[in-house]
Amino acid sequence: MTVDEVVAIADQALFTVIKVAAPVLLISMAVGLIVSIFQTVTSIQEQTLTFVPKVLAIFMTIMMIGHWMLTEMVNLMINLWSDFSAYVK
Repeated sequence: MTVDEVVAIADQALFTVIKVAAPVLLISMAVGLIVSIFQTVTSIQEQTLTFVPKVLAIFMTIMMIGHWMLTEMVNLMINLWSDFSAYVK
């Protein structure tokens, strides 16, 4: 196994992690921004106010796109394990 193959595997794995995590992180960031704007407008300075909406938004996001996320991760593992004999050399 050459260095180029290791770099290609790491690149593929990191790209998959970013692709799978990005929707959840973007939704969490958007909800946090909306709640922060709401807090600024209403002068409510409660620190825990952003927690519940973010948890609910993340939960709903995972419920809606969880199948796609799992499929992407499974495809990565299938690709890695199907070429396992080539990696052992």
